[in-house]
Amino acid sequence: MGGEQVVDNKVAHILLLPLPLQGPVNCFLKLAHLLSTGNDNDFHITVVNAAFIRLRLPDLPSRFPKVSFVEISDGIAGDHPRPPSEFSDMVRNFETGFISRLPELMPATCLIADGVFPLAGKKAMEMGIPVVYFSTLSPSCVWASCRLVPMLVDARLVPFKNGDLDEAVTNIPGSEAAIRRRDLPGICRAQDMDEPYVQLILRECRELPIAQGHILNTYDKLEGTALLSQLRSLFPNLYTIGPIHSLAKTRIPRDMTDPKMGQCSSFWHEDRSCLKWLDEQPSKSVLFVSFGSIISLTVDQLTEFWHGLVNSGTRFLWVQRPDSSVRADDDMFLSKLPPEILKGGKERGRVVTWAPQEEVLAHRAVGGFLTHSGWNSTLESVVEGVPMICWPKGIDQLVISRFVEEDWKIGIDMKDKCDRVVIEGMVRDLMERKDEFFEKAEVLAKLASEAVNEGGSSWCALNRLIEDIKFRRLVIPQ
Repeated sequence: MGGEQVVDNKVAHILLLPLPLQGPVNCFLKLAHLLSTGNDNDFHITVVNAAFIRLRLPDLPSRFPKVSFVEISDGIAGDHPRPPSEFSDMVRNFETGFISRLPELMPATCLIADGVFPLAGKKAMEMGIPVVYFSTLSPSCVWASCRLVPMLVDARLVPFKNGDLDEAVTNIPGSEAAIRRRDLPGICRAQDMDEPYVQLILRECRELPIAQGHILNTYDKLEGTALLSQLRSLFPNLYTIGPIHSLAKTRIPRDMTDPKMGQCSSFWHEDRSCLKWLDEQPSKSVLFVSFGSIISLTVDQLTEFWHGLVNSGTRFLWVQRPDSSVRADDDMFLSKLPPEILKGGKERGRVVTWAPQEEVLAHRAVGGFLTHSGWNSTLESVVEGVPMICWPKGIDQLVISRFVEEDWKIGIDMKDKCDRVVIEGMVRDLMERKDEFFEKAEVLAKLASEAVNEGGSSWCALNRLIEDIKFRRLVIPQ
């Protein structure tokens, strides 16, 4: 990592610039895997990583022998995954570092960057490098953020003047869902539109459409014709290549590459013993609980979830990261639980620090997923046909959870609630109606499989992206 770049001018050189968070890094590494593997993919790939990721993922160079890795500091000390409070500084420092290093990475045929780096995109285009933004958020949120949110900000309708978050928002074409204020992208809840994080997102939303292409991690039949039409009005050259984790599995034969290349690039060690525990459980009896790589529960929230899950009588497998401020297996926390709750948790629950999520969701014992509604987690659940209870906290999660319940009807939206009685009731509801939810979820899973197999929409979109880069079809307007 971080070595001098030697690039053959005749070979297309693709720079990948992911946002240094768990979800985006996973998506970009899957894309690097797809672009660097195959008989016809004659590319040189350089992934630009934040320096702390090397400490978390030291085996990347051996897993991706056809990919070069360059390190840039994000200006923040330590090797811990960055919390929301450091997000704005991380993005600014990392983007500035990339811009200063860009001349060293030349020549480059194309920059594929996370959409949160519009200044990097502008600089690349000034240097004659076409730009494709890879927005790893949900398409519904990308559209709402790029078209609707700037209109609301310009009209001074956000921050919302009154507290009625259930008031309907009627001007979101392309969706059958009844979108409420509480379902809009997270920045709409900010109290000050001048906050650095809010301004960062607004800048991204206004700058995205100037790029030469846009990649979305989705498949056409999940989004529907109306929403895709709206997205293409913003981004005419659109590549829908998702679910990317599933496309990577179907696109690349196992005998063409080291199986380790396709593994999830987790920032934490995966406790695979949970798979053996699942083997011992009845079919579709377990609720998988994971709130992703960023959210940390408060003591009160953890208490409410613990009571709700145990009182529901449902078996559960709960992921609680080692960096969580409080965990349900901490002796101090457990000592505060009533004996009957403590007993029920031990009998029916299992807590792990991190899990191989794709394998867990594919396990026959899993009958539901209590999730923060991150886009990667949502797509992984869709691919495996697993219904969801959605407890979103911000960003695109607020939009996704509404689509899960209202558009796709494969789960329950629990946003803005954290009460043990509500949690118990929704868990019971999902698990008791799981056959009804599974029927709808299996339809979307089948459509996802069709999209990523040869001839499917996502398969063909990736072909077009590869050809557009290889034959230099991405052109910067003069």
